[in-house]
Amino acid sequence: MYIIIVGAGKVGYFLAKRLCSNKHTVSIVDKDKQLCEEVARELEALVINGDGCDPHILDEAGITRADVIAAVTGDDEDNLIICQLAKEIFKIKRAVGRVNDPDNEHTFSELGVDVPVDSTKIISKIIEEEVSFSDFVNLMSFKRGKLAIVRLDLPDDSQVINKQVQDIKLPPDSVLVSIVRADEVIVPKGNTVLQPGDDIIALTVVGNEPQLLNLLAGKL
Repeated sequence: MYIIIVGAGKVGYFLAKRLCSNKHTVSIVDKDKQLCEEVARELEALVINGDGCDPHILDEAGITRADVIAAVTGDDEDNLIICQLAKEIFKIKRAVGRVNDPDNEHTFSELGVDVPVDSTKIISKIIEEEVSFSDFVNLMSFKRGKLAIVRLDLPDDSQVINKQVQDIKLPPDSVLVSIVRADEVIVPKGNTVLQPGDDIIALTVVGNEPQLLNLLAGKL
């Protein structure tokens, strides 16, 4: 994929580094000239010094051929403007926006950002998860807040333990995406049997999370 990252701070830098290592083509945009020079020396990516809120700069970064834009600056207003420009002017298919202030997540969703990423929310959920192994963690919502990616460690006494996926009646519009078992990542099929301690990642409609929790964590 061709990906544009606006914001060359720590989040943008490590995101670009990971994407480059995964063989994606990456362009990075940032207002800070010195930061751009440092990133250009470190990564094999096109680095442009400029304001990502400027359509001309986005055009220079190659947005007309980009598959995804990720606005990850430290300014929510800039991230929102960048995503809106990408969606409305350049008709980019997928815009990801970093949400620094959790209160702004709803605004991002309502204004068309495909994936508003609230890092503080994700981190807090991970912290909360450590308090209880059975916690149900909503990792992210997208599609204007209508869908959610969630995860859960199956407790030993779950009612779905030793059952095949095809025999489990999930809530409406829900699907098991993957199972992490020890060091193995499993794409669940109909005959996949759930085991104690499985780390379940699922996709569901926002609002159905409690039903999914009751099904997966409910006791025998």
